[in-house]
Amino acid sequence: MPSEGIGAGILLLFRCITFGYTLPHTGETMRLRQIEVFHAVYSSGSMTGAAAMLNVSQPSVSKVLAHAEQQLGYLLFDRVKGKLVPTPEAHRLFAHVSTVYRDVDRLRHVAANLRSGDSGHIRFAATPAFGVEVLPKAVATFREQHADTIFEIETLHLDQLNEALLESRMDVGLAFDPPKTPGIDQRTIATSRFVVIAPDDTDFGDKTRLTAADLCGHPFIGLNSRGPLGRMLSTYLEPVQKDLDIVTWSETYHVAKALVSCGAGVTIADEITARSGGTSGIRLLPLEPELEFDIRVLGLAAAPLSIAAQNFIEHLANSIEAFCAPAS
Repeated sequence: MPSEGIGAGILLLFRCITFGYTLPHTGETMRLRQIEVFHAVYSSGSMTGAAAMLNVSQPSVSKVLAHAEQQLGYLLFDRVKGKLVPTPEAHRLFAHVSTVYRDVDRLRHVAANLRSGDSGHIRFAATPAFGVEVLPKAVATFREQHADTIFEIETLHLDQLNEALLESRMDVGLAFDPPKTPGIDQRTIATSRFVVIAPDDTDFGDKTRLTAADLCGHPFIGLNSRGPLGRMLSTYLEPVQKDLDIVTWSETYHVAKALVSCGAGVTIADEITARSGGTSGIRLLPLEPELEFDIRVLGLAAAPLSIAAQNFIEHLANSIEAFCAPAS
C-alpha cells in the first residue's frame, strides 16, 4: 500500500473490526474475522485447512463461519459427503472478499514495518558541517539494515532549520549546541570539541595539546563569531586575541580548513568539520583546556517522531561517536 494510502487503510481496518465491512456491489456486511475465515475455508476447501492457515482451532473456524452465514442469511458452503462445496453465492462473494483481504493483509505488513522502524519517510535537516560526511555515512549505513526507509535531506543554517521544523517541512534537525527555541524540543546525542587544524609541517615543538597562547606567532585564520559555536570560540580566544597573527578571516569552518590545507595558516574548528572530507596534509591537535559543546537533535514539540526517525537518531548518535573516536 503506498504511504499516502496508509491512513485510508487504517480506517478500513478499523471499520472492518468495529463495524464490519460492506462489500461493494453486494451490500453484504461482514466482520474482519468473518472475512478471514471465509477466505481461508474457500481457499483451503476444508475447516481443517482453514484452521491450519489461521493457526486456530477447527471449532473456532466452524463457529465464525456459522455466524457469518446466519448474519448473511444464506449458506456459503454445502456439506456434501463430508466435504465443503462453495455455493453460487459463495463464489460471487469470494470475488469481492479477495480484494478486501489483500488490502487488509497489505496493511498488516505496512503496520509491522512501521512498528519495527523498517520503513518510513524521514525528513532530516542538519547544519552544513554534518552534510559533508557524517550525515551521508549515517544514512547509507542505516539503509543497509532498513532498506525501505526513504530520506529527504537538507543542510540549513540554524535559523532556517528552526523555521523548517516549526513549519513542519522537516521532521528532525541536527545542530551544534543550539539555543532553546519555543515549540522545539532538544536532545543531546553526542559531545564534541574544538581542535586546532594546522599544516603537517607546523612546528609546535613536542606539544601534543595546545593552548590558545601556543597559536600566537603562527599565521592564524580567524572565524566569524556568529552562532553558538562562533561566540563560544570568540570568548575562548579573547585573552590572546590581540596577540594572534590573523592573516585571513573566514565565514565558514570548511573554508578555514581548506585554507589550512593550502598552507595559509592554522585555525580552530569543530572536530566534525576538521575530520570531514579527509585530513591529508593537515594534522589535528586537541586544545588545552578542552572546549566542548553538545550535538543535539531537534524536533517539533507538538509532533512525536516516528519509530523509524527514533531508530535513525540512535544510529546517528553511534555514527558520530565512531566518527570522532580516533581523537578519543
